[in-house]
Amino acid sequence: MDSKLALYIVKRLTLAVITIFLIITITFFVMHEVPGGPFLSEKAPSAAVTAALEAKYGLDKPKSEQFVTYLKGIMKGDFGPSIKQRGRDVTTVIMKGFKVSFKLGGTAAVIALAIGIVLGSTAAIFHNRTIDKIIMVVTTGLVAMPSFIVATLLLLVFCVWMGIFPANGNEPGGLILPIISLSLYPMSYTTRLTRSSMLDVLSQDYIRTARAKGVMPVKVIFKHALRNALTPVITYAGPMFAYIITGSLVVEKIFAVPGLGKEFVSSIINRDYTMIMGTTIFLGVLIVIMMLVTDILYKVFDPRVDLG
Repeated sequence: MDSKLALYIVKRLTLAVITIFLIITITFFVMHEVPGGPFLSEKAPSAAVTAALEAKYGLDKPKSEQFVTYLKGIMKGDFGPSIKQRGRDVTTVIMKGFKVSFKLGGTAAVIALAIGIVLGSTAAIFHNRTIDKIIMVVTTGLVAMPSFIVATLLLLVFCVWMGIFPANGNEPGGLILPIISLSLYPMSYTTRLTRSSMLDVLSQDYIRTARAKGVMPVKVIFKHALRNALTPVITYAGPMFAYIITGSLVVEKIFAVPGLGKEFVSSIINRDYTMIMGTTIFLGVLIVIMMLVTDILYKVFDPRVDLG
């Protein structure tokens, strides 16, 4: 490994640790300052029961002491037990939900990138022609449409009116509509990004030179133009993968997908402190890792990039 690349990775990992620590600190103290608590409900327990529960989970101690205790647990890989899901620890719940979210989001991310690059390249090659205009109109509309609107429309049309797909993500074929809902926006954005980058590359002198030398058009597009045009797409792909793989919170709720998003939303509603912290840290670490991988791939695809 290049020494400069190794130094860059060390610097990024150091910044990642600092970022994750800030996420933990801010989330912890803000969460504890919000009025209410995990034991409040329509049938709230008595003061004695509440005090006993707080003592069991260490919530009766000063916040600074709770924070130090929590950090010690994290250093050992222990996120603690779920307050609302009795008898289950946070790590087990996160891993179970992440398996579903990874399957859902990973598929959506791959589809979004594959179709987006193909459509973007096609639009650039046939610039200002009918197919280019159609692609741009459709992708512009999809970029402007939030995923929860798309998910609701798909649910209404294909589940309620036509009855083609199940509305529950647990049933066979139940992940098809959520995958479509999650992939349309990043697919459209990738299309527009690829088109813009490809048009810029196709106007470069070395592309004109290759064409003048009689290089086959297919080779010019795929060997010379597309590789350089993918640089901004790679920059976008890292955060996009992290966002989609964790699953859209609202989309998972709409289709009752038992993924990590569903657990995250439920933990906030129920004030499940340990679950909120666990999922926040997990998502934060995932995003930081994907950003680091993206930067390294950026260097691989474009050696001219300075990692200083």
